Amino acid sequence: MSTSLLPIHVIGGGLAGSEAAWQIASAGVPVVLHEMRPVRKTEAHQTEGLAEMVCSNSFRSDDAEYNAVGLLHEEMRRCDSLILRCADAHKVPAGGALAVDRDAFSAAVSDTISRHPLVTLVREEVAGLPPEDWDSVIVATGPLTSPALAEAVRELTGEESLAFFDAIAPIVYTESIDLSKAWFQSRYDKPGPGGTGKDYINCAMDRDQYTAFIQALIDAPKTDFKEWEKNTPYFEGCLPIEVMASRGIDTLRYGPMKPVGLTNPHTGGRSHAIVQLRQDNALGTLYNLVGFQTKMKYADQTRVFRMIPGLENAEFARLGGMHRNTFLNSPKLLDREMRLKAMPRLRFAGQVTGVEGYVESAAIGLLTGRFSAAERLGQPSVSPPPTTALGALLNHITGGAEAETFQPMNVNFGLFPDLEGKIKGRDRKLAFTRRALADLDGWLGRQSQAA
Repeated sequence: MSTSLLPIHVIGGGLAGSEAAWQIASAGVPVVLHEMRPVRKTEAHQTEGLAEMVCSNSFRSDDAEYNAVGLLHEEMRRCDSLILRCADAHKVPAGGALAVDRDAFSAAVSDTISRHPLVTLVREEVAGLPPEDWDSVIVATGPLTSPALAEAVRELTGEESLAFFDAIAPIVYTESIDLSKAWFQSRYDKPGPGGTGKDYINCAMDRDQYTAFIQALIDAPKTDFKEWEKNTPYFEGCLPIEVMASRGIDTLRYGPMKPVGLTNPHTGGRSHAIVQLRQDNALGTLYNLVGFQTKMKYADQTRVFRMIPGLENAEFARLGGMHRNTFLNSPKLLDREMRLKAMPRLRFAGQVTGVEGYVESAAIGLLTGRFSAAERLGQPSVSPPPTTALGALLNHITGGAEAETFQPMNVNFGLFPDLEGKIKGRDRKLAFTRRALADLDGWLGRQSQAA
């Protein structure tokens, strides 16, 4: 480690910024991490902790053999990801998913970052472009970038930032759920990290209950958007529950309320639709409604969600809400090492680059941190192969996607280079993951030799 090097500045202490700072410091380069909370608050965050998870407590599937995000988890673990290390240490049961105790997870990230001798944590807002003497900067401000900084980047690039709405799901107190109607079960009884195969609470509906619920979702008053939020498109992967309901009577039955893989022990049969709740903290005292992001007004949320069998007397620890996310047209504005073409001393990381999801955001923070550290140390910067989850995601946002139609994207096997030969189904997914991990290990070996 060397303290004679000039520091790299990271703006934003979310998942991407925390991961980037960790990777830089781990490479022996000093880093200053700037987090504006609590000096300036955001519309969505509730604490001043680093890596606070707002929308959900889930990192999604942890299946590294047959799922692209599970593969990304494993690749990040092999890259010594702080975010995955803390997630693994504070996981809660969630079927085949990796979900965390949000407060414990954030506290672990905050503690680890603050204790590192090469990290300086500064609580301040960086308003506008960073000072000119900051020769290496990572902007990891996420979807809630401060207005002054967002406007400065917009003026610099001459490009209007795209935007979409992201919705927050409600959380209920476990003790208020009626388990004479609801029951514990994971879909297909599949256990996940730290789970048992009975990691979700399920609330079943018959046809009449479902039909009435859908109508109530559609009829309920919704929050009014501010003038600057109007005409902003939703991201398809995080639609409000009432928007999905308005698309057709069966839309939710084939989405977050699908009944497949679940059997109601109270009736012994299958249900017309099922609402699932996932554990939200390590104590198991809180559960969130899976896929139930909403923009209904608070009073109406309570009324409508208590129509769900088993939630008639539900007490809510948090109700749903909406906030606007902004992101760059990265294929047009960023180079292969996440540098802003109009000002290469600035790199971008996380959700502001147009990746969607906590894991993907942290993954781009990991890569950007490594790129910046290598540059500071005078070492060659080698991108991960496009056959890896990390490389496929990087490739997509820095040129693989069409700039004219660029939208936020989760990692998926559709971003990977095709396989040789005709391989189908689960064998195809397994071939993708095995190739990815072999190529990642080769890349990490080359990175070690370069260092």
